[in-house]
Amino acid sequence: MKEATGLKYDDRREIVTLLHQLEDLTAGNISVEEMKAIRRQYLSMAHDEAPYDDKGLCKAVQTLHSAILFAESIDPDHNIIIAMLLYPLLHDELVTISEVRDTWGEDIASLLTGISAVEQFSNKNNAVNQDNFRGLILSLADDIRVIIVMIVRNLVLMRAINMHPDTEWVRSVAFEANVLYAQMAHRLGLYKLKSELEDLSLKYSNREIYTQIAHKLNETKRSRDQYIKHFIDPLKQKLEAAGLKFDIKGRTKSISSIWGKMRKQKVDVSGIYDLFAIRVIIDTPPEREKSDCWLAYSILADMYTPNPARMRDWLSIPKSNGYESLHATVLGPENKWVEVQFRTRRMDMVAEKGLAAHWRYKGVKSDSTDRWMNNIRDILESADAGPMELMRSMKMEDYEKEVYAFTPKGDLYKLPSGATVLDFAFRIHSNVGSRCTGAIVNGEHKKINYRINNGDTVEILTSTTQTPKYDWLNIVVSSKARTKIKQTLNEEAQKRADLGKELIERRAKNRKIEIDEPLMMKLIKKSGYKFVNEFYSDLADEKLDVNKILTQYQDTVAENREDAVKISAEEFQIHRDEDIQTEGKKDVLVIGDNSIDGLAYKFARCCNPIYGDDVFGFISSEGIVKVHKTDCPNANNIRNRYPYRVINVQWSGKTGESMAVNLRIVGNDDLGILSNITSIISKELGINLRNVSIDSHDGIFQGYLTVGVTDNSQLNALIKKISGVKGVKDVSRM
Repeated sequence: MKEATGLKYDDRREIVTLLHQLEDLTAGNISVEEMKAIRRQYLSMAHDEAPYDDKGLCKAVQTLHSAILFAESIDPDHNIIIAMLLYPLLHDELVTISEVRDTWGEDIASLLTGISAVEQFSNKNNAVNQDNFRGLILSLADDIRVIIVMIVRNLVLMRAINMHPDTEWVRSVAFEANVLYAQMAHRLGLYKLKSELEDLSLKYSNREIYTQIAHKLNETKRSRDQYIKHFIDPLKQKLEAAGLKFDIKGRTKSISSIWGKMRKQKVDVSGIYDLFAIRVIIDTPPEREKSDCWLAYSILADMYTPNPARMRDWLSIPKSNGYESLHATVLGPENKWVEVQFRTRRMDMVAEKGLAAHWRYKGVKSDSTDRWMNNIRDILESADAGPMELMRSMKMEDYEKEVYAFTPKGDLYKLPSGATVLDFAFRIHSNVGSRCTGAIVNGEHKKINYRINNGDTVEILTSTTQTPKYDWLNIVVSSKARTKIKQTLNEEAQKRADLGKELIERRAKNRKIEIDEPLMMKLIKKSGYKFVNEFYSDLADEKLDVNKILTQYQDTVAENREDAVKISAEEFQIHRDEDIQTEGKKDVLVIGDNSIDGLAYKFARCCNPIYGDDVFGFISSEGIVKVHKTDCPNANNIRNRYPYRVINVQWSGKTGESMAVNLRIVGNDDLGILSNITSIISKELGINLRNVSIDSHDGIFQGYLTVGVTDNSQLNALIKKISGVKGVKDVSRM
């Protein structure tokens, strides 16, 4: 497959042809002198000992096809085209980065560095999670242009490997194209490239299905073309009569799209009612874009019956990647459903060439990749320079907070920036993390505190005798690792505390001493311990003498003998303490049978009662009355364990001050739902919004609001109003 003496004759001729084609496409962007220098380099490849890669593909031909595709489909940008052309020379060490930097400039050198960083990992994805792998690619490429280059290069590769003898490799490339590059092309609005990537991926992974659909489309092409013409002609006359300037054409949907519909609808090709779409591209000034698109739609709707369920309005709210269009499905001649797309010339350019085609668009996104795209759109919104010029300075800041690493088997894991070997071990599995002693990173032994770099291959080393240590909390940065370490340490501490408690209870039984918990708690506090478990752990570890502690306990019993009789809640002596902050400055509570001004009380944080709720009081050991709702999650436990400390508490009838209440709101992630909710709150007299946090996933909006209200009737009225907001499914008090 390779020729040691250099290029094959046909490949040499193709290189010359492609160079001429590239010169024509980049005229005005790449100077004659620069193109001559490139030409000399590529023609010299005829004497290169390895002009083909390990799969038999000519590197020069592949690169020139990639540069031409980029210039045709995206933009004939000077620096990107030069970087693409120089990459095989850099890869084969015919030039160095420093030479590129000296000859061509820093920007081209930076692009080449980014392409090299991504390229070295593009064949490791066979067993990885596609979102993680996409994240790795994005984190390695700190320039959006590198991502676009990689999409174009992958499509050229896909075009070249049809009927390649290495079928396993072809399937691997097809998988990568489908789950990685096609998805990124979609996010960047490169729909044409995305569709071809998906079609070729289906062709290589399921050639039988691909061929079956292609043959069926070829068989019905003539009748389909006749139907499209029959549909278009009267529509064209109506649009012209309305004074619109436009182009109108029909297109068959991609094979991969048809296959997706076949699987979803469980029908064959003949059962797909929208095999093709009509596209109306309107020439109109920016200020009339939307109105003219809707005018064209109204003309269509007068001619044919529209299907409201199939209406897609991306004029009012463009897609997250900038796509703008109005899609309508109507019942055409012969009772066939036809999809019609209305867009302007500018919108069509964005749809065909994605972000690089135009830079005045808006949209909404959800995940971290999409937030990054939003940042790009914000920058491009008011830009005066061309898109490629602006993209030079764009960094993927969201991905600087993440690091990606492989296992020896090729699995890829995402971790926070600064993650260590220990974080990686816990990311794999909690048991692996707990037994981690170190790792082999890229073939070298590393300690558990080694900080992982993007693309590292990490093999975790473990030992059955290893257990988590307190100093591990200073090593890890991921929340999962910290939580698991703390949990394990707490479990171990609890085991030691249980042993210590069992020890002192056994010794007390031998000495016929009955342990009273409140008095023991008093002794523990007197001994200087803030936490009970620490005291019992020290007993288990023999840091404290059990017999000595029991003697001290007997002394405590003697000191408190006169107060040892249990008293009821009604007889409980409540102590006032000037240092204790009371909830509310007004006399709003009735304790027992009397209202007591200045009584030390607090509202329990576990249920956050407000004026008007059914409540009860619990007298704490400090003599403070803690007010709980009767349906508090802790109510049953309190009444069962401490019935003698439960006291009757009622509201006096005087409205209290503003109290905080947490609300949980669930609804559809519709545009403006949050602003509608906050608008209602702001208009309510006496209610203030103190805090808000929101989350969105799979089209579902979930918000947590903290509001200040004076009583539960005011709260219930607010909940009722929020429930009436369009898109809100549930409002509940937490």
